[in-house]
Amino acid sequence: MSPTVRFPAGGPAAGGAPENTRPGRRRIEAVRRTTARRPGTVLLLAAAVMLLLVWLPACLRVGMVDLRVYRTAAPHLLSGDLYAFRLRLPGPDLFPLPFTYPPFAALLFLPLSWVVWPLVSAVWTAASVLALCVLVHCCLRMAGPTVPAARHRRRVLLWSSALLWTEPVAVTLALGQINLLLAACVAFAVERRSAAAAGLGTGLAAGVKLVPAVTGLYFLVHRRWSALWWSGAVFAATVAAGWWAAPRPAADFWLHAVGEAARVGPVGSVLNQSVRGALSRTLGHDVGWSAPWWACAVPAALLALTAVVRTARRTDRLGALLAVQLLGLLISPISWCHHWIWSVAAVLWLTHTPHRTRIHTAALTAWGLALAGYLIHWLALAQADIWEFGRPWYLAALGWSYPVCAVLTLIALLLPAAGQGTDRPRTSCQPRSSSASISRMP
Repeated sequence: MSPTVRFPAGGPAAGGAPENTRPGRRRIEAVRRTTARRPGTVLLLAAAVMLLLVWLPACLRVGMVDLRVYRTAAPHLLSGDLYAFRLRLPGPDLFPLPFTYPPFAALLFLPLSWVVWPLVSAVWTAASVLALCVLVHCCLRMAGPTVPAARHRRRVLLWSSALLWTEPVAVTLALGQINLLLAACVAFAVERRSAAAAGLGTGLAAGVKLVPAVTGLYFLVHRRWSALWWSGAVFAATVAAGWWAAPRPAADFWLHAVGEAARVGPVGSVLNQSVRGALSRTLGHDVGWSAPWWACAVPAALLALTAVVRTARRTDRLGALLAVQLLGLLISPISWCHHWIWSVAAVLWLTHTPHRTRIHTAALTAWGLALAGYLIHWLALAQADIWEFGRPWYLAALGWSYPVCAVLTLIALLLPAAGQGTDRPRTSCQPRSSSASISRMP
């Protein structure tokens, strides 16, 4: 006769789990409910912790080095030696940091030199966190324009709280980089219906840092000719403003420095996650614009361009913008890990896409491991010297992590929506009709 099993009042634990797991589950459920009810509080706490982790070290010792370059180099625009400037920092692994942006950027950075460092660094960090929220808001709105406002606001706050701790975002904040501000500017501009507003935001971003100019492809495939014209005109105005303010530095940049990738930093460092950087580490030398680079860059560019066209045809606005930005990151000679801010958009698109395949799951998993695991940080610790190109095969393979994630995402972007062809127009966030779903029911 088998022994009688007696459950406590209320029956067995849900799902057949042992009773002693209930307190832990209750705590997890309580945290989940609190997080869902107070997403603003979660974001404020996360931002406050990040602000302290970034801002206090920057005030007490050398930190936010890129912001220091912006602030210290800007006055050299007026003295004419902007591109001879180097910020020298203590430490054997730190090389003298040059100013790498167009003269117009130095013109914008001039006010930073008029304010005390603690205030500049605190305001810059807070503005960057706000820019992350704007970027997430724009991406989610493009992915789901019909989502109710309350639900959309909760998503923005919770996603911003989580993505704040991914590697490109955290490193951008730690270095005081401008990436979040530019990405938010581009995303906000692209979402505007006004051609002048769209062109103004994109043109200004390209005038500060050249890579955002690739956003012109987004306007091109969507046949937003006025926005494309405005962005080109605004970018030309930024170039003219730089020449007017400082002719000699402008000539130094546009005639010489703009094409010197090695001047920006060590191309072979694992921090450089462009195709050129990954290929240089694999072959043991800077490949430059040689045949191996063309052999990798051309297929990557064709893949990205095809993804841009197909997502535009099915009116997947976020997908098209993401494909354009991934193209810029892959083809650029230097794409430091903190330049990959658009991985935020990749995670959001892969998560909220209305259809899911194994490629989508693989791409999302790869991004999760790379971004949350701070893979590039650990690989940087493993490299003997940032100027050394050669790597053991396993480190060289891991050094392709961001490009591989980008390629997986581009392949996912190529796939048609469930039940539809690639050329059939559709709204990416629109679910299939109920009649279509019923017709497939057994």
